[in-house]
Amino acid sequence: MTTDPGLQPERTRLAWRRTLLALTVVTVLTVRLALTGDAIGAVLAGVAISGWAAALALCWGRAVGSGPMRGTSRTMPVVALAALGQAAVGVLLTARGLW
Repeated sequence: MTTDPGLQPERTRLAWRRTLLALTVVTVLTVRLALTGDAIGAVLAGVAISGWAAALALCWGRAVGSGPMRGTSRTMPVVALAALGQAAVGVLLTARGLW
């Protein structure tokens, strides 16, 4: 079996894009919650937007293929924290019944 080294970078770029897309969807849903006028929604929206912006700043180069494919020591923990935070926000949104 032969491996094609050209496919791994493409799969990595697609994985970064999926991560950013998932973070964007949860952020949009959080902003929708904030528009209902709920104070908790406004706080969640601020946290979600902050996490999304941090992840976007760190991942964009990898998602479009212009950045390094290997993560630096600061990239992975920040993206992992942003994803965990967004997952918690997604659970809160689901619990509130907002889609």
